[in-house]
Amino acid sequence: MRLITCASSETGFFGEQGANRLFETRHAVSNHAQANELVASVDDTIKTLMAEHRERRSHWYFHDFIPWESGRNYADQPWQESDATLSPEIRTALVLNLLTEDNLPYYYSLFQPYCDADSSLAKWSRLWTAEEGQHAIAMRAYLLTTRNCDPRALEDERMATVEAGWFGNFTTILDMFCYTSAQELATRVSHRNAGAKSDCEIAHTLMSKIAADENHHFLFYRGVTAALFDQNPSVMLQALQRVLENFAMPGTAIPGFQRRALSMARIGIYNLRIHSENVVEPLLRSWKLDGLTDLTPEGEASRDVLLAMPAELIERAEIFEARQEKMAKRRQRTPAAV
Repeated sequence: MRLITCASSETGFFGEQGANRLFETRHAVSNHAQANELVASVDDTIKTLMAEHRERRSHWYFHDFIPWESGRNYADQPWQESDATLSPEIRTALVLNLLTEDNLPYYYSLFQPYCDADSSLAKWSRLWTAEEGQHAIAMRAYLLTTRNCDPRALEDERMATVEAGWFGNFTTILDMFCYTSAQELATRVSHRNAGAKSDCEIAHTLMSKIAADENHHFLFYRGVTAALFDQNPSVMLQALQRVLENFAMPGTAIPGFQRRALSMARIGIYNLRIHSENVVEPLLRSWKLDGLTDLTPEGEASRDVLLAMPAELIERAEIFEARQEKMAKRRQRTPAAV
């Protein structure tokens, strides 16, 4: 069975829907048991990191960031393209990021098979979900109030996205921690870049606030994953290889995802180069993969693959960039239609 990989995508916006990514594994029962025992061994770290998160993150209210005075009644004044104040590319990025956040029920469900209701991990998942929920509320309020999206189209796409769902199909819970570390970091980068390129002070401020939240969540997941590496680096290296080789953001079921992701890649909000330099490389450095010792042969093999990954991603990024540059030059040479 062929696996769909991040590297196979021109956009770098992470492959195809997770439901299609099936990992072959031996002795699934023993793997799950080993993984669950490993996570149980770092329960104190989970508690500590959650306490640090609560202390570090300042609670905020989305209504403080929305220009309510700009709002108009859609029933009396139906939306039209000329209402928008942002460029089509930035609107595409904000809507794609919003629809990804809308799939929150599926992300919350990731944790449930792995933890009891009163466990530290369950408590974190509820806190994380509560904080993430505000992001979609805030982004939708901004887009609707400033009339930077077609409200009917947005609601139709929300319905389609949530009905399609998202299913991680992780081999074990260890994959989930590797995945959320990368996914939260990638989301932070995408939100921050969308705001920075918006040419709108309000959008920039709001998306920076949301990106800061994603960074807080990233720090939690990265910390738990680091503790798991300390306990069993070989098993974690294999989990990380599975995740990064098959990495797909949980928005790939969104209508028109590939087209929208390509638009974001072209203007530098998220693409293969950014994925390599701002997500994969920092994670590998943070977990100090090159300094791990006492690895099994399987662990050594996975580390070799992982350490080679940034260069491979950059090579593919350069191919994509050269292709885009060639297409841009061709458009410049082609006279505009009269």
